[in-house]
Amino acid sequence: MSSSSLSLMVTTVLVLAALCGQSQGAAAPLQVGFYKGKCGSADVEAVVYGVVRAWFATKDNTIAAALLRMQFHDCFVNGCDASILLDGGNNTEKAAIPNLSVRGYELIDAVKAVVEAACPGVVSCADIIVMATRDAVALSEGGRYMVQTGRRDGTISLAKNVDLPIPSVSVSDSIQAFAKKGLTATDMIYLLGGHTVGVTHCSLIQSRLYNFGGTGQADPNMDAALVAALRARCPQNATKVDNTVNLDQNPLSSMVVDNSYYKQIVKKRGILQIDQDLALDPLSRSTVAAIASGFDFNARFGEAMIKLGAVQVLTGKQGQIRRSCRAINKP
Repeated sequence: MSSSSLSLMVTTVLVLAALCGQSQGAAAPLQVGFYKGKCGSADVEAVVYGVVRAWFATKDNTIAAALLRMQFHDCFVNGCDASILLDGGNNTEKAAIPNLSVRGYELIDAVKAVVEAACPGVVSCADIIVMATRDAVALSEGGRYMVQTGRRDGTISLAKNVDLPIPSVSVSDSIQAFAKKGLTATDMIYLLGGHTVGVTHCSLIQSRLYNFGGTGQADPNMDAALVAALRARCPQNATKVDNTVNLDQNPLSSMVVDNSYYKQIVKKRGILQIDQDLALDPLSRSTVAAIASGFDFNARFGEAMIKLGAVQVLTGKQGQIRRSCRAINKP
């Protein structure tokens, strides 16, 4: 076992122990290996991994970015209850503007179909999101952290409940938003590290490229060479095509879960406003600098993902285990 893998395992165990301690007194706290013995001879986490690995290899090797975003958008609204997966016209979370570009639903459906065939009515969609995201991160060289399971699925999904931090949010406001979910400023900084495999669209960075703060100029805190490259990819006032831009501007690392994103933003090569501000704001810049020069990003990122996965979960007899991730069970 490599030293980095051992470090990741030790860190994960410590975080899980702390979370279990926080959950004492609850009727049914999350736990590692919740499904052991509950699905006949099948190893649920191995089954999930098999589906994700095949998807990654044959259909979409960028799925980690999609699932990281899905888990964040799910957990940040009603908690990690898979409410983002529910269909229902224009009124569900899925239909809210920030979620229109969320993807990965078909993979979750594929995983659900396989686990339902193995043990019907046992594995929640909320747990599938968390397990599948972990597996996609590992397949993208981000290390494999242990996850707690035992979540139940929610039955309420309303577009009006979706209130996510916007790309131009200030660092202080972002810290406050994460604090409301029981996450620290350090958690927030590491979770934004998911941008290491993320993309955005030109329409979301037009102001930084052409009219920052109403000046008619580019953001002075963006590297000049990057401004030139992005202006070529993102023409001003383009209406027919909204190109994508990698949030990690290191072309050798834009599909790898690592600390390259932080190395880029300390060089003023951040894409979204919040990305660049992380490296400049006194509330976050020392942490960003330490991550950029450090060697334990995978362990710490896994730790933050475990904490995100424990936000406002349903357990025990709360909620339900959906038969389809897209619809609540009918009586």
